[in-house]
Amino acid sequence: MSVLLDGDPVTGHVTQERPHVHRPVRVRRPGETRRPPTRARVVAGRRRPQVPACAPRRVMPRWPWLAALAIAAALVITGLGVFAQGMSAAVPERTATVTVGQGQSLWDVARQYAPGSDADAVVARIEQLNSLSDAVVVPGLPLTVPVAAPAGS
Repeated sequence: MSVLLDGDPVTGHVTQERPHVHRPVRVRRPGETRRPPTRARVVAGRRRPQVPACAPRRVMPRWPWLAALAIAAALVITGLGVFAQGMSAAVPERTATVTVGQGQSLWDVARQYAPGSDADAVVARIEQLNSLSDAVVVPGLPLTVPVAAPAGS
């Protein structure tokens, strides 16, 4: 065996030349991405098998969420209804007999004699007190109307 010695031009020392070792080059397959050097290489047999797209998937039950949503919606609607009833003033208990003027409707009469109350409720009460079937009134017709108490009493 012979060893070739060659002098190092920088230091002048004689170094032993190493033979060049050819390593096989790994050829990437089509569609294979380059792996970053920090990511571990996937070893055969340790990868989770992929589930085929046609296999049945487990679907989480949605009824608990839907039931909770329905209960929450019902509570919100109930709360808004209670809140709305508390905001409108009740129909006055006192009544008076008034005469309907020219061009007046039941709505106008309700707003005139019970201004702080809900007009819909007052019109319904006027219809009930006078046994009216519709909201059309004739001028000069005497009506029994709920009247709000004067501010002094």
